[in-house]
Amino acid sequence: MKSTSGESRHLGIRIDRTVADVYAYASQPANLPAWAHGLGGSLERINDRWVAKSSPMGRVVVAFAPRNEWGVLDHDVTLPSGETVHNPVRVLVDGSGSEVVFTLRRQPGTSDAAFERDARTVAADLARLKELMESS
Repeated sequence: MKSTSGESRHLGIRIDRTVADVYAYASQPANLPAWAHGLGGSLERINDRWVAKSSPMGRVVVAFAPRNEWGVLDHDVTLPSGETVHNPVRVLVDGSGSEVVFTLRRQPGTSDAAFERDARTVAADLARLKELMESS
């Protein structure tokens, strides 16, 4: 998994559901289109890879961390250029609920405006996850 250096921003949201519930839902790649519109709302398994054909970045391949007991939801997104972006995501205990934290890393050459747009997209995705989890 590729690491980048540079500015990072931690975006989090509290969800009134247990870590086990949030992790069980969010760790299923097939559920991602329901809440992570940053990947374009379409994700399908092709052979042993997950492919988002209609993401804002074009066709991307997403590789997910193996299921684990620590709440790690990291995923790598391979862009059409071949560059891979590592996205650290954690589901953490927060009292009787949980907090989902996405670390947004500024990629080389990303303008301030684009970085802010990416942060807004991630925040909206996390808000959708909260809404889905708390309404079920």
